[in-house]
Amino acid sequence: MLRFALFASVLALAATPAAAQVQVVQLAAPDAFSTPGRDTGLPAELWAGTPIETARIVLPMLAARPLSPAAANLARRILATGAKGPDGSASDEALAGQRASALIALGDVAAATRLMERAPGLERNAELARAAAETALLAGDSARACGIADGLGTNRGDIYWLRLRAFCQAEAGQGAQAQLTFDLAQAQARDAIYGRLMMAKLSGAAPGVASARNGLDLALSRSLDLDLAAAKPAPVVAAALSGAEPATPAFDTSLIDAEIGGLGAAVRDGMPPEAGVSALISAAAEAAEPKPRARLQAAALLLAALANDLPGPDRAKIAGFAVAEGKAPSGRNAALDAASDTRRMGEAALLALWTCADAGAAGPALGDRVRIVRSLGRAGLLDDARLFVLEGLAGLK
Repeated sequence: MLRFALFASVLALAATPAAAQVQVVQLAAPDAFSTPGRDTGLPAELWAGTPIETARIVLPMLAARPLSPAAANLARRILATGAKGPDGSASDEALAGQRASALIALGDVAAATRLMERAPGLERNAELARAAAETALLAGDSARACGIADGLGTNRGDIYWLRLRAFCQAEAGQGAQAQLTFDLAQAQARDAIYGRLMMAKLSGAAPGVASARNGLDLALSRSLDLDLAAAKPAPVVAAALSGAEPATPAFDTSLIDAEIGGLGAAVRDGMPPEAGVSALISAAAEAAEPKPRARLQAAALLLAALANDLPGPDRAKIAGFAVAEGKAPSGRNAALDAASDTRRMGEAALLALWTCADAGAAGPALGDRVRIVRSLGRAGLLDDARLFVLEGLAGLK
């Protein structure tokens, strides 16, 4: 009986479907946005509905163009967020590199470093590899940067990689190879500071003062035991050396607050009171002198853009404000309105940042800023909308 029972048990196990015994779960490939740089408080649905084409246009701008403090803060927040990216981003290694490069340029080196710690495809994509190498150099890990440069299988003749390889070869004691690579780099694009430091590295020439323009200059200066305190670091290098996360920008609105009843201070603490905004709209509509009228109307429009809706009399008054349209093209404005109306948060942020990147460090024109404030607020990025209001109020002349 015992033998029969054992045999029956074996038969029952054999008859059990294999799927019930071993379950194989196919994991989704990580995309360009899934890895978090830091906790930003933004939701996992940040990029839902965002066209990947918009991301491919805007991310390179964020790495290359100056932004106002409010725009830079918004860019850091969305790029440091770990969330499922737009459709098609899973296989876009270049986009992952552009995300990290933008974070580096925006001073969030710590977040970029976290993105690059386990990034796949470094040997296949030069943009991704460059972001990883630069974060390693800024962190003082030149061995990792050199390993990335050595393993790269594409674009090895680009100036960045020639300069880095010359340094790595010199670090490895390969003097002749380093000299040849250095000569190639200088022939392609001469750089006096890099040249001075590399000549000291290769021949023992006087190195002069340290340089902290970028990760490679920093690594060279460290390898030569130069005094980094004597160098004025670029903002990116200063951020890396501090090790601190970028702070939320603060804006001084005290001058305009004297004219608008302290509404700037109210925005810093939360939402401005509706009665205060209505009073400002009335004052702006009734002001007689041109310059004060322009300031009050600009302030009123910025604050009104934060409101979900305005009473009818207030809407009638602001409709008569003689404030010029912004400079962003109408097609982008239509796309921004559509993204915010349907709460496509990531898309709205990217379109707003596109306009900010076109505007430069001074920030967007007033008409564009008002639209950005309204759009970010409606899309769910109210804290960022408030920063754009404060930046605009602080800049009113």
